[in-house]
Order: sequence, then structure tokens, then C-alpha cells
Amino acid sequence: MVLSFSLVSHAAATLAFALLAILIVSKYLRRSTDRALLVATLASVIWAGSLVTQDLFGQPPFHVRYLLELVRDGGWLLVLYSLLNDPKRSVPLTERLRKLLTGAGALLLGLLFGAAFLELLLDLPALGGKSKIMGQVGLALLGLCLVEQIWRNASQYGRSSVQYLCIGAGSLFVYDFFMYSDALLFGQMSDSFWNARGAANALFAPLFAINMVNTRRQPVNFQLSRNAVFHVGTLTFAGIYLIFAAAAGYYVRALGGQWGEALQVLLLTAFLVLFATLLTSVRFRARIMMFISQNFFDYKYDYREEWLKMTQIFADFSDDPPLPERVVRIMADLVESNAGALWVKDNEDNYVLQSSVNLPAPRFTDIDGKSELIRFFNEREWIIDLHEYRDNPLRYDLLEIPDPILKFGEGWLIIPLYLGEDLYGLCLIGNPYARVELNWENFDLIRVVARQTCNVLAQADAQNRLSRAMQFEAVNKASAFMVHDLKTMIAQLSLLVKNAPRHRDNPEFIDDMIQTTDHAVRKLSSLVDHIRKPAQEQTQREIIELSELVQELANDKGDRPPVPIVDGGPSPVWVEADRRQLRNVLGHLIRNAQEATPPDGDISLTIKQSSDHAVLFIQDTGSGMSEEFIRMRLFKPFESTKGLAGMGIGAYQAREYLNEIGGSIDVTSEPGTGSCFSIRFPLASAPRKTAAATDEEPPRAAGE
Repeated sequence: MVLSFSLVSHAAATLAFALLAILIVSKYLRRSTDRALLVATLASVIWAGSLVTQDLFGQPPFHVRYLLELVRDGGWLLVLYSLLNDPKRSVPLTERLRKLLTGAGALLLGLLFGAAFLELLLDLPALGGKSKIMGQVGLALLGLCLVEQIWRNASQYGRSSVQYLCIGAGSLFVYDFFMYSDALLFGQMSDSFWNARGAANALFAPLFAINMVNTRRQPVNFQLSRNAVFHVGTLTFAGIYLIFAAAAGYYVRALGGQWGEALQVLLLTAFLVLFATLLTSVRFRARIMMFISQNFFDYKYDYREEWLKMTQIFADFSDDPPLPERVVRIMADLVESNAGALWVKDNEDNYVLQSSVNLPAPRFTDIDGKSELIRFFNEREWIIDLHEYRDNPLRYDLLEIPDPILKFGEGWLIIPLYLGEDLYGLCLIGNPYARVELNWENFDLIRVVARQTCNVLAQADAQNRLSRAMQFEAVNKASAFMVHDLKTMIAQLSLLVKNAPRHRDNPEFIDDMIQTTDHAVRKLSSLVDHIRKPAQEQTQREIIELSELVQELANDKGDRPPVPIVDGGPSPVWVEADRRQLRNVLGHLIRNAQEATPPDGDISLTIKQSSDHAVLFIQDTGSGMSEEFIRMRLFKPFESTKGLAGMGIGAYQAREYLNEIGGSIDVTSEPGTGSCFSIRFPLASAPRKTAAATDEEPPRAAGE
């Protein structure tokens, strides 16, 4: 008799597992895992012994050996299942998954056992050779999935108790996977793989013995996570996919004639490209995670990971991307979306769009603070599903949703953001990658994250306000150094005005000079008072005829092209304001229009009047502004497009003063086309003519 390597190899496996069985029975047969390991060890002894007797005596027949191999595989799967199904370590989150894995394993083993018994007892060819090999590959993949799941979810302390068991069982199933995959690809069992299999199994036996020693006083404790299930599912999908690809490649090669090998290479390449595309697809991954959460777990989220992820995002103090955009992405990611928009309350209690991510913004984006939606959110902390709202508005009591939200065509969820008990902002989430069924867990997590992100937004806003106040303080300090020089100029001009009447060689010229100089003195004196006491300055309002003031400004600003043109409008239009400040505000806006418009362009000033207010339109054909610039920078102090030439507070001061007198300012613009500033004023009653005014009227007329 020739001593073959196969005989020595499987004899070594028989001896190694027999010694392991003796060790387990003599000292460590205490837990369900120990008993399952004993069953697997005895099955391995019988399986390896049958291969030894086959080499020596040609018995038992193939059907018996195949059945014993299935018993051996089932024994090692039982060891892994015993870890999953131990009631002392069971957690509610994984009950469905355990049932699914147990059912899949039982079904696969049942089919293979049934086919083996039919062949053994009735001599019926229930499965062909390739089907049996694919069944063995499936068992190997199932074992690898269980090993990967146990190892990934074991705690750092618990891993030491399952380390060698995972290595041994994983190595056993990896060897079988490669051996049977090779047989499936090449149509025959490799002698090298088969002969070395027993020796390889003998090498794994000491690992199980070491594991038994190490776990004598160390309990095995682990739990499953969604990411683990996702990776296990991905590994299972990859294995099934590769088996299918290999089988398809084999049949293409077998049936393709002369083109067979080339077609096989082409087919496998196409399968690999498709496989890489699926694994890197965010939408595909989102669908898998949603399927796992809905079917295997009672809770959809791993809250520890969600909170750590949010904390890491907010820990980045850079402005790339801006904080509002990060808030939108955090909220959208909770429901498998990548699009959204954020509104935050401004000083007038309206809600201004701060960021829009992967959603095209409509033309008008501001939400009125007195709208029905805002009143709704002030009364109840609901999350509005726009899909449900469109299907059944009665569920939300026929609530009217503002157009700035409805104009976002891909909008899905409207999430209120509360700072304490006050509504601080709104977040609109776009449609998700995959269909998402929302329940109480989704809504609770969204509310908690919304409040946390709102606190971060409010803190950032407070820091910006503090920074702005410090900048204003720096401006005031810098202005104090100008007071001395301004006082000197006032003294010189005052002396000029005082001595001018003595030198009237040219009366008309001297009178004009005196008038101009006197105007400069008054203006500089007012500037000095404003710099010295900005907080104590009290504006004196009066009734002003707006059309007259606008015409006066147009004449004054006509010293440079393009000359502002006043369109015909209602007259008189009475408003209440401080004449000097209103003149400065409107003059600044007209001058800005001139600076933005080429000399051959047009600037028009138009007044429209309704029953309770008047609107002045300052329209130009200049360079225009983007919507982002208008929303984020135009009315922000110390933001200027003029570089060092401007301080960037003109537009800010204009808006603040108009708000102070009950008016407002709105801007529409398009780059390359021009801009239109709409200044709204509340109407005032016409002033009554007093007797003194009547007496003074004839002299003014005579002077004219």
C-alpha cells in the first residue's frame, strides 16, 4: 500500500479533533457554546475518519461521505448560531435578524440533507454535481457571514473570548469557499486542495482548544449593529453575485465555441463593473440600509453613531461649508436625503433663507412671520409631510403653506427649529434617495437633532452679533480721531463766512460762496455731533413732500453721468421722516446706482402711491447683483464691493433707518441687466397751513 498525502492529511485531522473532543468532555462541557463545539468536533472526527477509511478500504461510498460532510458543516454552523441565540446575550434589536439567519441556514441545510438522503436511500439523483458544489459554497458563505458578524459586534473585552474561535471557524469556511469555488470555475475538484484539506483542518483544531482555555472565566458578550448587518448583507450579496457571475462565465465559455474564452472575459468584466457601480451608489446603499432597518430591527437608528457624527460635524469651526449648509445636510441625512433649505428668523420676525442645498431656490424666498404656517408651528411642534399634505390637506386643517416653500418642487418635510419655546427657524428636506416610511422614532430623532442644531445656529448668530458690535465700537473709536481736524475746518469756514461780507467786490459770486460755505459748516457740525453722541442722537421728524425731495436729489446728483431721470408720478406725496437723514439715505442709494451703471446707461426714479403707503423705485441698467449677494452680503455691515474705498455700512444704515420710520426696502436684481430698489414709506397726513406760513408765503413768491 502506498502512503498517500491524503491519507496522512485526513488522519491528522481525525487525531486532532479527537483530542479536542476529549478536552471538551473532560473539563469544559458547561455552556451551550461548549456543547455545540463538542457536536462540531465529533462530527469533524467522523467526517475525517470516513475519508481515512475511504483511502484505506474504498469505503464508505460517496453519498455517505457527502452526508457526513454536511453533518460536519452543520455542526460548525451550530457553534456560531449558539453565540447568536444565547438568551443571556440576546438583545431585542437582533431578534428578527437571528430568525432570518437561522431560517436561511436551516433551509439550505435541509435542502442539501434532503437531496443527500434521497440519493442514499432511493438512489435518486436529486442534485447534480455543480448544484452540490454551489450548495457547499453557500454554506461556506453563511459561515463567513456569521463569523464576521460575531467579530465586528463583540466588545473589546469580549473579543478575547471569541478571537481564536472566529479565526478557526473563519479559516475553515474560507478554505472550503476557495476549494469549492475553484471546482465550480474549472469543472473539477482540485487534488491539491482536497488532499491538503485534512491537514489544514488539523491546524485549526488547536485554535479551538486555546479558545476553550481562554473562555473559562471570560463570558462571550456581543450585540449586533446595523452597520454589521449591512456589511454581512453586502458580503452575502457579493458572494451570491460572484457565484452567479462565475457560473454564467462557465456556461458562456462552454457554449461559446471559438469565442468562448473571449466572451467569458468580457462577461466577467461587465459583471465586475456593475458590481463596483452598485457598491459605490449612494442610492443603492440607502435602499439596503432602509430595508435592513425596516425588516431586522425594532429601532431604525444607531443613536450613538448619529450623535457622534453630528458632534464631529459641528466640531469643525471653519466656514467651509457654511454652518447653515451643514445644518441642512445633517437634517437631510437623518431621512436618507441630500437636499434641503434653511430659513432663520431675522430682526423683523420674518424668516429669511440662509442656505439651499441641491434645491433650486425660487425668486422670492422670505417667509412672512405672520403667515399661517408660522402660527401653526407656534402652537404645535409638528413635522409636516408635504406629500401627505398634498394628498390630504384636511389632516393639517387646510393649513396654507407659503409659496416660498411650495416653489421648491422637490420639497418633502417641513421641520420647525425651536430655541427654547420660540420658533427660531424652518428646515425643508428634499425627497429621499429611497422610499422612507416614517414612524415615531424618525420624528423623535428629528425633533431632538433639530433643537440641538438650533442651539448651534443661535450661538453662531450671537457670536456674529457680538463681533458686529465690536466692529461698530472700533469704528466709533476711529471716528474720535477725526473730531479735532473737523473742528479746525469748521473754525476756518466760520471765519470765512464772518469776513466775507466785507469783501463783496462781486456780489453774486460772494453770495454764492457764502451760501456754499455756510452749508458745509452746518453739515460738518452735524457730523461732529453724530460722531460724539451717536447713541443720544434724537432725530426730529417732519412732514416731507417726497416728490419734491426726489426731484431735488436728482438735480444734485446730476453732476455726473448717468443723470437720474424722475418719471412723472403722484404729487404731492407726504411722508414723515427726518429730512436730513432721509436725504442721506436716498442720496446714497442713487449714488450707488450711478457707480454701478455705465455713463451711457439709464437711472429712473419713480413714485407709486396706494391708499396707505408710497413706494419709490430706483431702477438702473448697471452691472446687477446675484441673489446670493443680495441675501447674504448687501445689507450686512462692513461688507463692501469697493475694497478699501468703502466701509460697507451705507446699505445697512439705509435699511435700518427705513425700518425705524416704519418703511422697508426690497431689492430685485440680475447680473448684467440691472437692479431695482423698492423703498416703501407709510403715508402721512398733509401739513396744515398756519397763519405764520400764510404770512411768509408772499415774500417767498416775491423772491422767486
